[in-house]
Amino acid sequence: MVPQDSVLITDFLSGNNASFEVLLNRYKNRVYGFVYSKVNDANLADDIFQDTFVKVVKTLRAGSYKEEGRFLSWVLRIAHNLIVDHYRKSNRMPKYESSREEYDVVANLSDDNLNAEFCLIENQIHADLVSLIKELPDTQQEVILMRLYKDMSFKDIADNTGVSINTALGRMRYAVINLRKLIEERNLIFTQ
Repeated sequence: MVPQDSVLITDFLSGNNASFEVLLNRYKNRVYGFVYSKVNDANLADDIFQDTFVKVVKTLRAGSYKEEGRFLSWVLRIAHNLIVDHYRKSNRMPKYESSREEYDVVANLSDDNLNAEFCLIENQIHADLVSLIKELPDTQQEVILMRLYKDMSFKDIADNTGVSINTALGRMRYAVINLRKLIEERNLIFTQ
């Protein structure tokens, strides 16, 4: 019988390093393939792959991982965040351009650089964020939705909500603070 991820994690945290090797062997090809499909560079993929599992080990040992039956999704989210961090640091964030005036979602989904796992992770991150935003007070929800989803300036937000720019900025600040608290409470990983 093949041991479940949760059993292997518990064994690893109890000092059985061989359990982590089983987890690593179980998922290394999928995680490496995911990373390589995003960076298209074997050396960089190796580095990010190793950094991913170093972070996995540290997070497990710190007791910050909550078992919800989604170990692979969690590992892929860490890998994704490390990839994004790499591109941010090198100012080489990949961009998807369309000759059309509007953003073409279907064209980008069929792009060879994207795969089903990446789309699932992105969808989960988006769903988690939407869920957290719904927990904010109405005034904070309103400002964050206008800023993030409508790309409105704070002046436009202030005009549309009938408040000063400073109030709009303050609401955004508190929205971000509250989102961070909710993310920490639920042990979610968006970027790290």
